[in-house]
Amino acid sequence: MDLLLDTHTLIWFLNGDETLSDKAKSAIEDPDNSKIVSIASIWEIAIKISLGKFKFPKGFKHFLDMVEDNGFEILPITFEHAIELSTLEFLHRDPFDRLMVSQCIADKLIIVSKDDNIKRYKIKTIW
Repeated sequence: MDLLLDTHTLIWFLNGDETLSDKAKSAIEDPDNSKIVSIASIWEIAIKISLGKFKFPKGFKHFLDMVEDNGFEILPITFEHAIELSTLEFLHRDPFDRLMVSQCIADKLIIVSKDDNIKRYKIKTIW
């Protein structure tokens, strides 16, 4: 399976947070699954850090190193994603989540997310 990790899922997984469901953790740890992180998540985290809303004790660079060390693939934003986003039903107000939903649709990805608003879209989810 090709899994796209929602921003909170990525943070919880890397921090070993018990908020992450067992099903989500197992899917991420399964070596047969591709683990993908949207550049939108990296961008979202960087913005929250710059606003003082989020902090990593060892710094943002260390966090990015952890993403790389876990073998997560970074998914760029493509024209296909933007086209999908332009017609996406407005069920979710968060622009980063809307972009990730569009990436899931365009690239046929399964999103690993607890977000009930994301689950309103006709995409596959794991939680």
